[in-house]
Amino acid sequence: MSSNPFETIDQRLSNIENLLLDIKHSPKEETEKIFSVKELADYAGVSELSIRNYISEGKIQAERIGRKILIRQSQFEKGLEEVKSLKYKR
Repeated sequence: MSSNPFETIDQRLSNIENLLLDIKHSPKEETEKIFSVKELADYAGVSELSIRNYISEGKIQAERIGRKILIRQSQFEKGLEEVKSLKYKR
Protein backbone atom coordinates (compact mmCIF):
# COMPACT_ATOMS: atom_id res chain seq x y z
CA MET A 1 0.00 0.00 0.00
CA SER A 2 2.25 2.74 -1.25
CA SER A 3 0.81 6.19 -1.70
CA ASN A 4 2.21 9.11 -3.52
CA PRO A 5 4.38 11.16 -1.09
CA PHE A 6 3.29 14.36 -2.81
CA GLU A 7 -0.35 13.62 -1.97
CA THR A 8 0.62 13.19 1.70
CA ILE A 9 2.52 16.47 1.68
CA ASP A 10 -0.33 18.22 -0.09
CA GLN A 11 -2.83 16.89 2.48
CA ARG A 12 -0.65 18.03 5.37
CA LEU A 13 -0.19 21.49 3.87
CA SER A 14 -3.94 21.72 3.39
CA ASN A 15 -4.50 20.82 7.06
CA ILE A 16 -1.98 23.45 8.15
CA GLU A 17 -3.61 26.06 5.93
CA ASN A 18 -7.02 25.29 7.44
CA LEU A 19 -5.63 25.57 10.96
CA LEU A 20 -4.03 28.92 10.17
CA LEU A 21 -7.27 30.22 8.67
CA ASP A 22 -9.16 29.12 11.79
CA ILE A 23 -6.67 30.96 14.00
CA LYS A 24 -6.81 34.06 11.82
CA HIS A 25 -10.61 34.26 11.83
CA SER A 26 -11.23 33.22 15.43
CA PRO A 27 -12.63 35.99 17.62
CA LYS A 28 -9.97 37.66 19.70
CA GLU A 29 -10.52 38.08 23.39
CA GLU A 30 -10.36 41.68 24.41
CA THR A 31 -8.21 42.16 27.43
CA GLU A 32 -9.43 44.66 29.92
CA LYS A 33 -7.12 47.60 30.56
CA ILE A 34 -5.80 47.97 34.09
CA PHE A 35 -4.76 51.40 35.33
CA SER A 36 -2.55 52.59 38.15
CA VAL A 37 -3.85 55.57 40.12
CA LYS A 38 -1.61 57.95 38.16
CA GLU A 39 -2.58 56.49 34.78
CA LEU A 40 -6.27 56.66 35.66
CA ALA A 41 -5.95 60.24 36.86
CA ASP A 42 -4.29 61.22 33.57
CA TYR A 43 -6.89 59.25 31.59
CA ALA A 44 -9.83 60.81 33.45
CA GLY A 45 -8.36 64.31 33.64
CA VAL A 46 -8.57 64.53 37.43
CA SER A 47 -6.02 64.55 40.22
CA GLU A 48 -4.56 61.43 41.77
CA LEU A 49 -6.08 62.54 45.08
CA SER A 50 -9.56 62.49 43.53
CA ILE A 51 -9.03 58.92 42.34
CA ARG A 52 -7.74 57.90 45.77
CA ASN A 53 -10.75 59.57 47.42
CA TYR A 54 -13.17 57.75 45.11
CA ILE A 55 -11.46 54.47 46.03
CA SER A 56 -11.57 55.15 49.77
CA GLU A 57 -15.24 56.21 49.52
CA GLY A 58 -16.02 52.96 47.70
CA LYS A 59 -17.15 54.65 44.48
CA ILE A 60 -14.40 52.92 42.51
CA GLN A 61 -13.27 49.40 43.38
CA ALA A 62 -9.54 48.80 43.24
CA GLU A 63 -7.11 46.02 44.00
CA ARG A 64 -3.98 46.50 46.03
CA ILE A 65 -0.95 44.46 45.02
CA GLY A 66 1.86 45.26 47.37
CA ARG A 67 2.06 49.03 47.41
CA LYS A 68 0.42 49.41 44.01
CA ILE A 69 -3.25 50.19 43.59
CA LEU A 70 -4.71 48.86 40.34
CA ILE A 71 -8.10 49.71 38.88
CA ARG A 72 -9.82 47.76 36.12
CA GLN A 73 -11.35 49.87 33.37
CA SER A 74 -14.78 48.26 33.89
CA GLN A 75 -14.68 49.14 37.61
CA PHE A 76 -13.74 52.72 36.77
CA GLU A 77 -16.60 53.06 34.28
CA LYS A 78 -19.02 51.53 36.80
CA GLY A 79 -17.80 53.96 39.46
CA LEU A 80 -17.96 56.86 37.04
CA GLU A 81 -21.67 56.24 36.53
CA GLU A 82 -22.17 56.41 40.31
CA VAL A 83 -20.17 59.63 40.57
CA LYS A 84 -22.19 61.21 37.75
CA SER A 85 -25.49 60.18 39.31
CA LEU A 86 -24.43 61.63 42.69
CA LYS A 87 -23.37 64.86 41.00
CA TYR A 88 -26.76 65.40 39.39
CA LYS A 89 -28.80 64.45 42.47
CA ARG A 90 -27.82 67.66 44.24
